[in-house]
Amino acid sequence: MPAVAERPEFTPPPEGSLLRSLSFAIVAHLLLVLALSLGVQWKRDDNTLAVEAELWSPTAQEAAPKPVETPPPPPPPPVVEKPVVQPPPTPPVRSDADIALEREQERKAQEKARQEEAERQRKLAAQRKRQDELARQEQAKKDQAKKLAEERKREDQAKAKRQQDEERLAKLHEENLRRIQGLAGATGSPGATGTALRSSGPSDSYAGRIRARVKPNIVFTDDVPGNPMAVVEVRLAPDGTIIGKRVSKSSGVKSWDDAVLRALDRTEVLPRDVDGRVHTPMELVFRPRD
Repeated sequence: MPAVAERPEFTPPPEGSLLRSLSFAIVAHLLLVLALSLGVQWKRDDNTLAVEAELWSPTAQEAAPKPVETPPPPPPPPVVEKPVVQPPPTPPVRSDADIALEREQERKAQEKARQEEAERQRKLAAQRKRQDELARQEQAKKDQAKKLAEERKREDQAKAKRQQDEERLAKLHEENLRRIQGLAGATGSPGATGTALRSSGPSDSYAGRIRARVKPNIVFTDDVPGNPMAVVEVRLAPDGTIIGKRVSKSSGVKSWDDAVLRALDRTEVLPRDVDGRVHTPMELVFRPRD
């Protein structure tokens, strides 16, 4: 009992000595080599007897032919499997109910597509309507701003006109006051009906003096029918220098108009009136046969 208690039932047995195991292995190998040697020797002895033994017989006998070993048959060719051609699938036979169902599905799909297209067109129309409304509102704002600008411009113009009228009236009032105050120093004749201190128009002899100054400077050799009249507006400086000229009414003969303008350029300075004044602007009339 004590020995059982010291060695449990399921524990492996204790290992033996290594030398003992090695000895057993060497003996087993030697026995195996000996058995193989005996087998080879026995086979060798048997072959020797078959080659060297001779049999004698009182009658000559011919030996049978040596058996010819037939070669093994060639292996069969590999079997090539032909591809199996599957017949085309036969279309399934549809019943009237399937056809009717398919048509109903197509009709529903077309109806859905029409509804979606109608909804898209409705949204596009609503969007265009909103854009048009915004454009109208923007145009209305521009028109209102333009109207206000025009009204403001008219008001400014009316204000400027009122101011000009007021200035003109004030100036006229001032001139009237000066005229009234200077009536005692007037230089007109007893039968004069004017209100100025002196006459502002040129004297009777002033036109002749200007003609006498300008005519020698006219160079014109063309033969024109009649006696065409050229009217030239002349502007003078306070000393009588010609500072501007233009043909206010053409004679119809350009060469005559140009000759008059060139003559004024040569004249340069026009004489003063008898009272020493210079009248500007004034219109001068020229005819080739005057």
